[in-house]
Amino acid sequence: MNTLYINFIADALGKKVWQIENCLTLLKEGATVPFISRYRKEATGSLTDVEVSEINFYYQKFLELDKRKEAILKSISEQEKLTPELEKQIIECTDSQVLEDLYLPFRPKRRTRAGIAKEKGLEPLAQKMLTLNVPSLMAEAQQFLNDKVETVEDALAGARDIIAEQISDNVEIRQELRKFYLKSGVVEAKVSKGKEEEGEKYENYFNFRGNLDKMPSHRVLAILRGESEKVLSIKIVVDDAIPSKIINRIFLDGKRCSSRELYEQIVMAEEDAYTRLLHPSIENESFKIAKERADLEAVRVFGENLKQLLLAPPVGQKRTLAIDPGFRTGCKVVVLDENGALQTHGVIYPHPPVNKKMEAITLIGEYVEKYDIEVIAIGNGTASRETEAFIKRLPYITDIKVYTVSEDGASIYSASETAREEFPEYDVTVRGAVSIGRRLMDPLAELVKIDPKSLGVGQYQHDVDQTLLKEKLDDVVINCVNNVGVNLNTASSHLLSYVSGVGPSLAKKIVEYRNVNGAFNSRRELKKVPRLGEKVFEQAAGFLRIREGDNVLDNTAVHPERYPLVEKMAMDLNLQVGELVANKEKIDSIRLENYIAEDVGLPTLKDIVEELKKPGRDPRSSAEEFEFSQEIASIEDLKEGMQLPGIVTNITAFGAFVDIGIKQNGLIHISNMADRYIKSPSDILKLHQKVEVEVISIDLQRQRIALRLLNSGH
Repeated sequence: MNTLYINFIADALGKKVWQIENCLTLLKEGATVPFISRYRKEATGSLTDVEVSEINFYYQKFLELDKRKEAILKSISEQEKLTPELEKQIIECTDSQVLEDLYLPFRPKRRTRAGIAKEKGLEPLAQKMLTLNVPSLMAEAQQFLNDKVETVEDALAGARDIIAEQISDNVEIRQELRKFYLKSGVVEAKVSKGKEEEGEKYENYFNFRGNLDKMPSHRVLAILRGESEKVLSIKIVVDDAIPSKIINRIFLDGKRCSSRELYEQIVMAEEDAYTRLLHPSIENESFKIAKERADLEAVRVFGENLKQLLLAPPVGQKRTLAIDPGFRTGCKVVVLDENGALQTHGVIYPHPPVNKKMEAITLIGEYVEKYDIEVIAIGNGTASRETEAFIKRLPYITDIKVYTVSEDGASIYSASETAREEFPEYDVTVRGAVSIGRRLMDPLAELVKIDPKSLGVGQYQHDVDQTLLKEKLDDVVINCVNNVGVNLNTASSHLLSYVSGVGPSLAKKIVEYRNVNGAFNSRRELKKVPRLGEKVFEQAAGFLRIREGDNVLDNTAVHPERYPLVEKMAMDLNLQVGELVANKEKIDSIRLENYIAEDVGLPTLKDIVEELKKPGRDPRSSAEEFEFSQEIASIEDLKEGMQLPGIVTNITAFGAFVDIGIKQNGLIHISNMADRYIKSPSDILKLHQKVEVEVISIDLQRQRIALRLLNSGH
């Protein structure tokens, strides 16, 4: 990548040029983001996974920009209009919008008014007028009359069309106007005639005005969605006098016209260029830029929420009874062993209209006793509260912890190809209950099987750029999986596919090898998997864990390439590696500076000793029980001033949604989160956080609940 781009990325991210250069070199060599951020800290100056992802984003963006430059240079060259100055401008461009501005005068156009005027032979007149020196304009125009141009006014009108197009194609004018619109433009939205009832959800925007540069992401996306659904008509309003001054200043560049009549013709062309060509174009571009910014913010919020969801505390490897609750169709019950394998399943009907409570009590009791159940997971959908109350009244579960688990996306998973591969002989209801249980045991391992857009933690996720969304969410999933580490002997192929360097195809090969040969005893054994070469091993090995394997280091994040270094540390202390691991006193006595080498510095050494202190550690905290208020069962039970416990289910730019134990989630608007200014709800709230809230208003007609945050819980 050329120096221009490298300097741009360094400035954009506030990093040193050498950091960007080294990171790009590693990316080009096929290194993954998790591998670079974890195991190549000396090379990159300890860039984080987020920073490496951003560098990779710019890298891909500039690769695409170079392809576009190549096509543009070829097009202009074929037109024989490529000057050295223009070529230099194109080559040095770092902004795709500016690049398109440069290309605009040379882009093949549909038949325009300027094109028609040129066909009538009026281009020489326009060029003459653009010299600003035409002593007798009428006499000059008279020379261009013919069978297609009957009057002097026709000739001048055609010349003005040509001039207007040149003004519209002027790069500097477009850039100045774009800056002005983005800074000073006011968005006006109005309801389309006859759409008042149909578009009720856009009621806040039926007569709306807002500054474009201050409009939050969710509002931009809501307005644009309303327009796409033809409920709203939208436009950008500016003070027209300012664009006219900008155009006149840049186009005439301080030069004077030779006559008043020529100046008037130029001004008429400028006004036409603005109203007919520039305003519609710049307005569209401004909406596009606002949309891109809104997309980035919405995707950022979605990514933060997804990360919190994936890194939610697990209960770990415990024998689990999972219930997918329901009324009429009953509650589907499954039993999972400590590794998440399905042991048995059944259905109970403890609620109306069936009311087979005694049978339900008997079946649950049998499962608890026979399978020595340690925890119970209950889905948070229909009949969740009633099922939880029923289970907690059972005398034999007093020592068993009961958890409510989000069902978002469970139905998507249960009907997916992944679920069919895992449980071909079971129907969707069993698969859904299994997913609920496994989410409690290990949220990360289970949720990676579901499209993040189905997990209920996004903001206008169907409106944003889907390619950008997928790239960002994939980055989040990959970084979460590799940050936690993956048990090589229990992980599904789906989870393994997110391990650094592996991918879906090799993940299946690993599972196939494991099924045939039994559990892996060492990381080295990975090299026996077909098509898993040295490069993949280098990228993946450090993120895979083997419990009770041949080498104690295989259950840590220490990379195999550093095993000899750890062995030397142990030998210097007259210990075996196994005696050094988890021996905090001995580890603290290691003088790290003694082990610095050309490719190993303090950042890597510090990571190694931290891993040696806590082998096999999980960076996630432990799951906690939670109980909703027993005072309420529906929105009708709510009263203003009620104080209730709740769980944060989604965080947006404007607030947070909270589950208070009824069908409808409440909203804590950002203004009701603290007695001080906060920039973002995520500054004080996290997904699945336990909170205390106060009900401040209830809208029964629209089924909306407004809440105030009383404390930030745990």
